[in-house]
This record gives sequence, C-alpha cells and structure tokens, in this order.
Amino acid sequence: MIGDDSMNETQLYKELGTLTRSREKWEDNIPYVSALLSHESVKIQAKALWLLGEMGLAYPQSVKAAVPAAAAFLQSTVPLLRERAINALGRIGRADFELVRPYLAELFRFACDDGPKVRLSFIWASENIAVNTPDIFKDHMQIYAQLLHDTDTKVRMEAPEIFRVLGKRRPEFVLPFVGLLENIAESDENRVVKIHCMGAVKEALLSKGDP
Repeated sequence: MIGDDSMNETQLYKELGTLTRSREKWEDNIPYVSALLSHESVKIQAKALWLLGEMGLAYPQSVKAAVPAAAAFLQSTVPLLRERAINALGRIGRADFELVRPYLAELFRFACDDGPKVRLSFIWASENIAVNTPDIFKDHMQIYAQLLHDTDTKVRMEAPEIFRVLGKRRPEFVLPFVGLLENIAESDENRVVKIHCMGAVKEALLSKGDP
C-alpha cells in the first residue's frame, strides 16, 4: 500500500497523481486514500475525494465503507470540497446506486448552491447516476429545467445533457420539456447551449420513435 507519513503536501499530491494513473493499484489503496479524507489540507482532501469517486466506479463494494466519510463533505463550507463530494457520489452511484441512495435527497439541494461549480457537479453526478438508474429522476425533472436558465454559462451548457442522458433511457421524462429545450436552442446566445439542447430533443424523440 502506498503512503509515507513524512511526505509534505506537494509530495503527497504528486503521489496521488501517480496513483490516479496506476489503475491496477486502486483497489489495494482504497483504505489509504480513504484515510486522506481526514488530512489537514483541503487540496489533499479534494484530490482524495476525486480519486475515491473513480475508484468507486471501478470497485464500488470496496469503497462502501468510505462512502459516509465522503458524503460528510456535502456539509463543507468549502465549495471545492462540496463539489468533489458530489462528484464522488455520482461516480460511485453510477456503479452501485444503493451505496448513495441515503444521500439522494440531499444531493438535489445542490441545484441551488451558491457556487456555480457545485451546481455543475450536481448535474454531472446526476448524469452519472442516470446512466444506470434513470427512474429515480422521474419526479425531479423541474429541478433540471430551472438549471437550463442558470446565470452561469457553464451550468447552462451542461444542464441539457441530463435531458439527453434521460431522453435516451426514459424519453417520457423529457418529452414534456421538448418545447422549452427547442426554445432555448433558438434563443440562447451560447452556441454550445444551443447544440446541447437540440441534442437532448433529438435523443428523446428518437428514443420515443418519432422520425
């Protein structure tokens, strides 16, 4: 197992970067990376959260014990740590939704977080979970519709993508929002927003069976 208590922040961050590229070592090092969630450095905590998410996608049962500690960062006052915790839960939840089910209701509140990167991470996490567990989003589509009008351009660019992911799997969830997506595709000033909105519309209509 990797790890040396004498390393400073820079050395430790570099080691985690090396571990990130060494997928064959991931499963054995899950306890070590989990322990770094209690490190005094926000930079190290954030890196550990990100890596745990990737490890959890590959080895969901092996990170099971670390999920509560990762989820605890949802309460952090540091936007970066909220962002990374949401990302981690999204990746783990893509592999095994039951591991993150207890935190689902809490995740939805981040659609209104003050930090745009946190809101963006919420969308990414939703997309990840929706790949294999789309049905849980049936009663929450209005949350994502509101994000289509977000004040942050990057959030608006990404928001249509959850409609695309769900449109492929559950077009009936997206069809009520086709008119809104088409309107944004015609009126938004950002080219990527327009493209992503039309992509979501096409996916939903294609999956429904319309020509």
